[in-house]
Amino acid sequence: MTTRSGIGIDVHPFSTDPGRPLVLGGVHFVGEPGLEGHSDADVVAHAVCDAMLGAAGIGDIGQHFPDTDERWRGADSLVLLAEAAARVRAAGYRFVNADCTVIAERPRIVVARDEMITKLTAAAGGPVHVKATRPEKLGSLGRVEGIACWAVASVEEV
Repeated sequence: MTTRSGIGIDVHPFSTDPGRPLVLGGVHFVGEPGLEGHSDADVVAHAVCDAMLGAAGIGDIGQHFPDTDERWRGADSLVLLAEAAARVRAAGYRFVNADCTVIAERPRIVVARDEMITKLTAAAGGPVHVKATRPEKLGSLGRVEGIACWAVASVEEV
């Protein structure tokens, strides 16, 4: 059985729209500024999508869910993740697992990590682990201009 790995990286700046919600790993962080983006801008779900799609060798999130397509405006990124998982299965692969790291000064991910893991795992159809680190005031993420996430995913040929 062939196992393949893929890497996904996503980053979004904070939105200037005070009504835009912050969604990370499918969890709404109340009282925090949202991220700019065509969909809900969930960098965690997006990074996992890219890692999964890359592992299967079937493109990336921009090819499957382009920001030029109005169908995806404001889309729930867990729906995108579930659809990416379906496309990975259709390509002849089984999602094995993903591991991701959120890079942000705020919010504190630990308060919602278990809920994020549960939601991402359900959408992906297999285990997704979430960790976080702070950039310690270094660079644009350290100046709290946005949030990034790196993810690695594995799939097996079926």
